[in-house]
Amino acid sequence: MLKFRRKILQASAGFLIAGPMLGQRRALAQTPACEHSFTPHQIEGPYYSPQTPRRSNLVDGLRGELLVLEGRVLSTSCRPIPNAIVDLWSCDSQGEYDNTGFKLRGHQITDAQGRFRFQTLMPGSYGNSSFRRTPHLHVKVQAPASPLLTTQLYFPDQPLNQRDGFFNPALLVKIKEQKQVLTLALFDFVVPVLAKG
Repeated sequence: MLKFRRKILQASAGFLIAGPMLGQRRALAQTPACEHSFTPHQIEGPYYSPQTPRRSNLVDGLRGELLVLEGRVLSTSCRPIPNAIVDLWSCDSQGEYDNTGFKLRGHQITDAQGRFRFQTLMPGSYGNSSFRRTPHLHVKVQAPASPLLTTQLYFPDQPLNQRDGFFNPALLVKIKEQKQVLTLALFDFVVPVLAKG
């Protein structure tokens, strides 16, 4: 009986010592792993215009469903990248690009937390009966000490997604909120940061 009691006391003492460590272990396990792969590259397309204005509102009085795109530019270790240029352009709700001005075109520079925010319109689809593009946004991201990322972003539940040869599910935005006249979408870009030296 004495041996049995001693074993129970030893085991209890072990739990008293290890208990706080087990609690810490659980807390650490809840911390996000933050294992990101790079955001995939995609083609620029024929409608890119350089030297866009620095602005967050790209609507310019056009009609259509408002789209707010928010996100961050991150390194693969999940660190925010400040001072990255995020250049966005798209067609309007009818599938037309402004190739003479800067409607639905502009860029932002990320803040200290790597954040950017654009207000634009939900783009339409375009093309013909043999080739039709699903609604998408074009983006270039130039972070300090990183190669230029050119890519496109897509929207969930679009009927043309699976028929568009460029569509990549890794580039789907997350819809945070959708109302009748406004969609709030989120996307974080992950880019490699080159070593200095």
